[in-house]
Amino acid sequence: MIDQLHNLPASPGVYMMKDGHGGILYVGKSKNLKQRVKSYFVSSASHSRKTQRLVNNVKDLEIRVTDTEFEAFMLECRLIHELRPLYNKKMKSPHAYVNVVVKTGKNGGRRLELGRGDEPEGGQPSFGPYTASRHTVGKALTRIQESLRIACAGSDGERGPCLNVSLGLCLGGCMGGEAAGEYDRVMDRLIALMEGRDFSLMDDMRREMEEAASEFDFERAAKCRDGIEALTFLLRQEKVISFAEQNRIILLSEPLNERESKLFLVQRHQILYSEKYDRQATDRTRTALSLMKRLQNRAMEETAAGHELTRDEIDGAQIIHSYLRNGTCRHLVLQEAWLEAGGEHDLRQAIESFLAAEAGERESGPG
Repeated sequence: MIDQLHNLPASPGVYMMKDGHGGILYVGKSKNLKQRVKSYFVSSASHSRKTQRLVNNVKDLEIRVTDTEFEAFMLECRLIHELRPLYNKKMKSPHAYVNVVVKTGKNGGRRLELGRGDEPEGGQPSFGPYTASRHTVGKALTRIQESLRIACAGSDGERGPCLNVSLGLCLGGCMGGEAAGEYDRVMDRLIALMEGRDFSLMDDMRREMEEAASEFDFERAAKCRDGIEALTFLLRQEKVISFAEQNRIILLSEPLNERESKLFLVQRHQILYSEKYDRQATDRTRTALSLMKRLQNRAMEETAAGHELTRDEIDGAQIIHSYLRNGTCRHLVLQEAWLEAGGEHDLRQAIESFLAAEAGERESGPG
């Protein structure tokens, strides 16, 4: 294995750490395999106990080089789901993801609680599943409830002010009457926000934060700020689900060097096809026709768009969604009309225009 460490390439890719029997212990990815893999075997006080145990059991390495970091991310994701390595906990766990569920108690009061991402919710409003850890989502949920004063600590079925009413964290839904009505109104607005129907609650939270700060009530301003940040975090995660459910086919381009880029056709949670593209080549029509042929083949074996995302699909969808947002690649969303019969001319024209813009932008550089 010493020879393997010396001969690692300084390129993007995936590494698989194996035990003495060839079993896969861990799958990881890196933009620079040489730098990343060697870091495991350098004695360091910063290594966690888990990492130390892993390194002690590693007897062999397998490397898979990719052209781009994006491919490394996607390959790592697929291999973890296929191989279920011992030390890749999150992606392989059936309980890795959580939902936020609106639960209705015996007295009719509603509360936000954490649920399992693979668990049916019996018709209750449910948001997610979220790919962040249960602890992270739970912390965000607590901040939201405290900020909106719906962190009721009352026992289900009982009426009377809970402890959080006196702490300013509960509007008094547990007391019934007018306070319960206000509690329900806030809960309705929060559900509408989480469902993407009404964002006015977020605007009101920002105004309240600014007013509290202007009145030097910094504790209240901080509560509002924490609630806004937590809501933004959960809404951003929701966007991944929405993105994948749209089931659009996207042409994505990532630069390899001064001359070449790599083109990808992606959909939902996976790469459909990829090829290298010489930006200085003049025959963009040939590349466009090659991509169109792949799209026609894809249409013949089109997967159903209506089914709910599985846990495995969410990971891939999040990688694609994040890559489209981070600005390192260019992309073109292919319109449905272009992919239908009669839309071939518009599709080819759109792809050729994308390739022409790609060549011009990469050659001239930023600014």
